[in-house]
Amino acid sequence: MFAAERRQLILEMVRANGAVSLRELARVVQTSEVTVRRDVRALEAEGLLDRRHGGAVLPGGFTRESGFPQKSHLATAEKTAIADLAAGLVEEGEAIVVGAGTTTQELARRLARVPGLTVVTNSLLVAQALAHANRVEVVMTGGTLRGSNYALVGSGAEQSLHGLRVSKAFLSGSGLTAERGLSTSNMLSASVDRALVQAAAEVVVLADHTKLGTDTMFQTVPTDLITRLVTDEPQAHDDRAATELQALADQGVQIAVAGASGNPGGEQPPGRDRRRDVPPLPSPRRSQVPGPGLRSATTLGDQPAGTERARVADLRRR
Repeated sequence: MFAAERRQLILEMVRANGAVSLRELARVVQTSEVTVRRDVRALEAEGLLDRRHGGAVLPGGFTRESGFPQKSHLATAEKTAIADLAAGLVEEGEAIVVGAGTTTQELARRLARVPGLTVVTNSLLVAQALAHANRVEVVMTGGTLRGSNYALVGSGAEQSLHGLRVSKAFLSGSGLTAERGLSTSNMLSASVDRALVQAAAEVVVLADHTKLGTDTMFQTVPTDLITRLVTDEPQAHDDRAATELQALADQGVQIAVAGASGNPGGEQPPGRDRRRDVPPLPSPRRSQVPGPGLRSATTLGDQPAGTERARVADLRRR
C-alpha cells in the first residue's frame, strides 16, 4: 500500500470512529506502528486530525464522541486486561456503583463471579452482563435512555442516586488528565457520573493509555477525588503517557498498571485471574456511611508507601 493510500484509510477510520489507537491503525493498514505514527504526524500537519497518546482523534475532539459500536472495537486487549485487574479490587458482599462504558462492561462480566455483590448502575450493558449472575443483585437507576451508549441519563437517573451510599465507584470516560481529572464529551452523561461519584466512598477510574492526556468537554471527576486509576502499560516510546501517569501519582492517585501492551492479537493477557495480587486500596478519602439496604465494605489497609510511584517512575525511564 502506498503512503497516500495508507493515509487516506487512516483518515477514514478516524472520521468514522472519532478516535483510533495506533495499534489498531497498524493492524488495519498492515504496517508497523512506526510507519503509522509517521503517517499520523503528516496528517496532523495538514490539520486533518490530532495526535493523542497512542492514537489519533478528529480535530476539535472536545465535542466529538464515538458511538458504542465504534468504541467496542477500540483497544479491546487493553480493556480486557484493565477489567481483569480492576475485578481484583472488588470483595465478596460489597455494594458498588458501575458507570457506563465499554471498559466497565468488561468489568461487569468478571463481577458476575463475585458472590453477595450488589451493583448499582445506569448502564443497560452492565446490567445485561450481570443479568444471569444469581449471586449478584443488580439495582438500576431510573432516567432516559441514551441510545449511543445504552445508558440511563437525566434528572430521573440523578434523583434515584440521592441518598445512596456504596463503597466504590468504577467509572470510565473519554479522557483523563492530571489537571482536570476524568472528562466526557456529553453533558448528560457527565452529570450522572458526578452523581455516581457522590454516592461512593472511593472512586476507581478505568482508562486505557489512549485516554491519558486527552481532555474533553465536561469534567466528571476532578483529580483530587480519584482514589485509583487502573490503566494499561504505555508503549516504551510514549513519554507523554508516562509523564501524565507521574503527574497523577504526584497528586495522590494510586496507579495500577495492567500488562496488556504488546498483546494486539486479543489473546488472554498475562495475569488473568490473579485477583488477589492487586494491592489493597487506601482508606477512603471520605467517610463511609452505608445506605439503607446496602452492605457496607470493611475499610481496607493503606497502600505500601512509594509502590505505585516507583512503578510510574520505572515506566518513564523506559
